[in-house]
Amino acid sequence: MPQGTQIIKPSDSDYPKRLQKHLGVATPAQLYAMGNVAVLQQRLLGLICSIKCPGSIILKTFDTIRALRDAGVTMVGGFLSPMERDCLDILLRGKQPIILCPARRLTGLRLGSEARKAINENRLLVLSPFADDIRHTTAAQAVKRNNLVAALADALLVPYAAPDGKTWTTVHAALNRNQPVYTFEVEDNTSLLAAGAKPIDQHMAKILSAI
Repeated sequence: MPQGTQIIKPSDSDYPKRLQKHLGVATPAQLYAMGNVAVLQQRLLGLICSIKCPGSIILKTFDTIRALRDAGVTMVGGFLSPMERDCLDILLRGKQPIILCPARRLTGLRLGSEARKAINENRLLVLSPFADDIRHTTAAQAVKRNNLVAALADALLVPYAAPDGKTWTTVHAALNRNQPVYTFEVEDNTSLLAAGAKPIDQHMAKILSAI
């Protein structure tokens, strides 16, 4: 386990209580944290997106992430797919806190120079529910990580969720527990909007006031 890693248990004051509220019996028995754990007490906007994202949505996502960064919104995500990694790069250029949730253990995790700098500046928290014996990322772990991201968040930004895919399952669960979910009002998101997601282009001001 990397030096400086903290183990946070549900009985600890730093453990985010919203996890128990949103996940119930699926609440992680402990979390592994590297960085400023105080970020967990802030209001959080989660970013979850299917790996294959339509081209019509990518530029809209980048523009929105820049606006959220400049507004100082604290975001939490896995930042695993190429588009999500680009979003993390955008966020790291700001001054607001960020939570990065890898779908594996923290030991051996490779972080870029900007991410390491953000940890040193106490504005990046790396958070995982996976113990040291989880060496590699699997599809099942990615789902568990996405569920963690959604459960940590006060609201979700979902640029795209492929209908009936793994991301869709996580987002649908969030909608069922009445978490606010925002997406782009484009044809590719017809199913997501029909399920209860709100058009981000019409509600950006609400997102910024709620988070």
